Amino acid sequence: MTLGVEEELMLLDAETFLPAPASHLLVGEIDAGTLKTELHASVIELATPVCRDVGEVVASLRELRLEAAARAAEHGVVIAAGGAHPTAAIDSLPIVQEERYLSMIDELGYVARRQAVNGLHVHVGMESLDACWDRFESVLGWLPAVLAVSCNSPFFDGVETGMLSNRAGVLAELPRAGAPPAFASYADWQAWVDRLASLGVIEDYTRLWWDVRPHPRLGTLEIRIADQPTSPARTELIVQLVSDLVERVPSQVTPRGDYLQNRWAAARWGIDAQLIHPDASRMVGVGELLGFDPPAPEALERRSASELAAETLRF
Repeated sequence: MTLGVEEELMLLDAETFLPAPASHLLVGEIDAGTLKTELHASVIELATPVCRDVGEVVASLRELRLEAAARAAEHGVVIAAGGAHPTAAIDSLPIVQEERYLSMIDELGYVARRQAVNGLHVHVGMESLDACWDRFESVLGWLPAVLAVSCNSPFFDGVETGMLSNRAGVLAELPRAGAPPAFASYADWQAWVDRLASLGVIEDYTRLWWDVRPHPRLGTLEIRIADQPTSPARTELIVQLVSDLVERVPSQVTPRGDYLQNRWAAARWGIDAQLIHPDASRMVGVGELLGFDPPAPEALERRSASELAAETLRF
């Protein structure tokens, strides 16, 4: 299975570390991939080309981060990685003046402006539409565990809310977001998308902001649930986890009620969450489900803001 990854990184003023609306200064293509705009002008998306394995993905992302950092430095800006800025006021963040984003603001209003959150999107190449649909449905039950280990947005709009992933809740405010409805087949899903498009509800399937979605133009299954990791090393672990899950989990149908409960628990508690097992038989810890021992609370490392900033910039 081939892989492709998109990282959403923040652009910050080099002195104040507040969001800097500078994405238009960085966009462009390089050998390692592409730097793209996002909804907010203080965010840049790094997109790798098609990669053969996780190692190639990480090498591409490191080069993309370095290139983005070099371009940003020319304008007094630094890049930083996280699920959401810890102190920025949402109302202060300018929108990129492109038609696709302006139309989104016009349609969705303040809900769109609140999408000042950053995620890691992993594309996994699929051999066929049927294989894509089988993996789409089967991996869904495991995605709350991916969210749990990626939680990286405990602050939103300057408030520590008690949720370890505020991004998960903010994304769920969008229409057609969170858990996808149940469909009988890929053809059933395609017919539904075509009907919504014919009714003028959506332009195409890219206006589905679910935690996982087919991406037929790219021939991939796109897993969108993870918060943006701080360091490339953390990105590598999550990309490997997603790749392994897509490849290995047994075929199954995921009860949507179980998924919604698990999604909330993962966003609230992170790796300490208790989840309904994907086979629906019992409650299970995230560590047990994924096969690792979570650290004891007293063993967790406490780091200052400056130390976290240093990790962000250590490519």
